[in-house]
Amino acid sequence: MNTDIQNLNKLRELRLNAMATAYELQQEQAKLQHLAFDDRFGLLLESEVSTRNSRKLNRLVKSAGFPEVAAFEDYDARASRGLDKALMSTLVNCSWITRKQNLMILGPTGVGKTWLASAFGHQACRLGMTVAFYVANDLFTSIGQAVLDASLPKLKTALYKPNLLILDDFGIGEMSPTAAQVLLDVADRRMRTGSLLLTSQYPSDTWHGFFPDPTVADAVLDRVVHQAHRVQLKGESMRKIRGRAALNLG
Repeated sequence: MNTDIQNLNKLRELRLNAMATAYELQQEQAKLQHLAFDDRFGLLLESEVSTRNSRKLNRLVKSAGFPEVAAFEDYDARASRGLDKALMSTLVNCSWITRKQNLMILGPTGVGKTWLASAFGHQACRLGMTVAFYVANDLFTSIGQAVLDASLPKLKTALYKPNLLILDDFGIGEMSPTAAQVLLDVADRRMRTGSLLLTSQYPSDTWHGFFPDPTVADAVLDRVVHQAHRVQLKGESMRKIRGRAALNLG
């Protein structure tokens, strides 16, 4: 068995599969044979690291459960949404998550709140952070089901663990007393473990009315709103704009 095959087998035995593939390609390209050892080895390492990072990102994005693919580089700057560019420049690096701060994205229906929340989540995944995305009303339904099948502790753990927990469309649907208490537990725990991102059609000063118990409302909002950045979106519904465009094309 020649040295090349032995090296390949050892790389695969160590589960350095991307490095093994890159090594094979190097052996097939004569011009790379003239590179210094350190340069060739650096290329092999780069291939392995790049492949592993890509796989990790894919796992994080899949686990997060985003409703749509969104990335800041795809943002349509032509659409007037009233974004504060200075504020956005401080938020896109996700350092607010590292500091365990929160983010509220507010605005009328259709202006891109869910897309922007997904973009923040995707950016966090790129930085190696764990994210979980829930539609708020769906989560409240899941909490009710978890009470019935005794899986509530497991669900609460899933809400505690990620670096960023996204609750979309907060204020839509009815919140039960149990869901409100779980939300309090989550908000309290996440002050020490991670960040919350909430989107809502409603101004934050109306959120108190979403809760069945005013005392619980005070406790949750004290933990969430008072240490949150605020992004306010405005403008016409993108769905309406796309609908008009589709009709015009027809």
